[in-house]
Amino acid sequence: MSFRLCASRLCSAAMADSGPLPDAKWSPGYSVLPDQRPSRRELLSTLTKDEAMTHSRHLLILLASLALAMLATGSPAFAALDRTGVERSFHVWLERQLWPKARARGVSRATFVDATGNLSLQWKLPDLQPPGAPKARPGKQRQSEFRSPARYFSQRNLATLVALGRDRLRQWHAPLQRIEARYGVPARIIVAIWGRETGYGRASLPHNALAVLATQAFMGRRKEIFEEETLAALTILEEDHFPGTALKSSWAGALGGPQFLPSKFLKYAVDFDGDGKRDIWNSVPDTLASIANYLKQHDWQSGRDWGYEAEIPRAISCTLEGPDQGRPISSWIAAGATRISGRPFPANERAHTGYLLMPAGRFGPAFIATPNFYVLKTYNESDAYALFIGHLADRIAYTDTPLVTPWRDPGDFSRRAVQLMQERLVASGYDVGGADGLVGFKTRTAIGQWQERHGMAATCYPDETLLRQIR
Repeated sequence: MSFRLCASRLCSAAMADSGPLPDAKWSPGYSVLPDQRPSRRELLSTLTKDEAMTHSRHLLILLASLALAMLATGSPAFAALDRTGVERSFHVWLERQLWPKARARGVSRATFVDATGNLSLQWKLPDLQPPGAPKARPGKQRQSEFRSPARYFSQRNLATLVALGRDRLRQWHAPLQRIEARYGVPARIIVAIWGRETGYGRASLPHNALAVLATQAFMGRRKEIFEEETLAALTILEEDHFPGTALKSSWAGALGGPQFLPSKFLKYAVDFDGDGKRDIWNSVPDTLASIANYLKQHDWQSGRDWGYEAEIPRAISCTLEGPDQGRPISSWIAAGATRISGRPFPANERAHTGYLLMPAGRFGPAFIATPNFYVLKTYNESDAYALFIGHLADRIAYTDTPLVTPWRDPGDFSRRAVQLMQERLVASGYDVGGADGLVGFKTRTAIGQWQERHGMAATCYPDETLLRQIR
């Protein structure tokens, strides 16, 4: 739908409350920003009876047209495309551009033809930009890792994962003992990652990885990254002798139980059961050992835990958080940090480095983390993810109890609002680690520094009031 069709009061009423417009600029019918637009009810109240009736008819026609377009094409933006022509271009690209690069990496012609001969584009994937399609904004972030920490720690979800995790810990006890002995990673950590990634192998992986990756490489927004992953997937087929249809993945192209992208598979996947294949789809020992090998190769420190929930007094500023501000755990203890459980920090940990971790600032639980926490974070670049893994692992192996300190609600605000706040902090000389709308540790410490500079008690986390105050 073009802006030309929405330049009237009638269509502006139809569009009200629908969220930001495609270019996130001015709403075509009113001189207000998208998030300041009046509600549909307010707009309708300004219309005459005849206008209102006309509006209703136009709205029904508009919705019907959109529904038909979506049914026919899967995406209204692609309705006018010649899909047959795009598919032909895709196969030309496979043959002329991808095949020479695959051949240079040792992929045989037979493997390439078997894997790509019947591929078709996956039109329902997010963030596609087909040849000839109008330029559109990237799709909404779909991964839960980038939501608020409180939403991430669903007790219902955790209870299910704990129960199943304990069962898997018993079921695979013997191979897990051997894997732990070889790689130095605790069995509970390995099992927790397996559970978080694919529900201990129960999650459906319905996609053909080659089709997903090649689609993104041909007409996605990050073509170079996905072309490399497509070539890596072809190398897997060549080296491990899987048929092309065996590489099942998520919608993002992540493979098997560990959810490795193909390039990670080539580096870290392990044939632990000795059958000659690194089968992370059907072999549980291969899956578990591959996870352990990944962590070991990212410098997991054997004999150390991942971290401890702690009581952090106000005397310890939340601005001291982060992997660049580590100090001996004994130093944190001397400053007043205590374990929330009341137990002392393990004697073997006190001389080693610990890090203050406050994923929601003063709005949630705090931790003294070890370097192993940041190893977990390499698996998925999210504090919430790494914390979830550590917490789930502890509940599987020890006491099934939630974190002691509750997550407090800082209120609802948009990622765009956070990004604007970050831009203002950067303009004032603070390091937020990138104005991306995500509340990472650098943004948290920058918020706390701003609060302390302005005579406020540091919370190191945004809320609705603070977003208005930081100017």
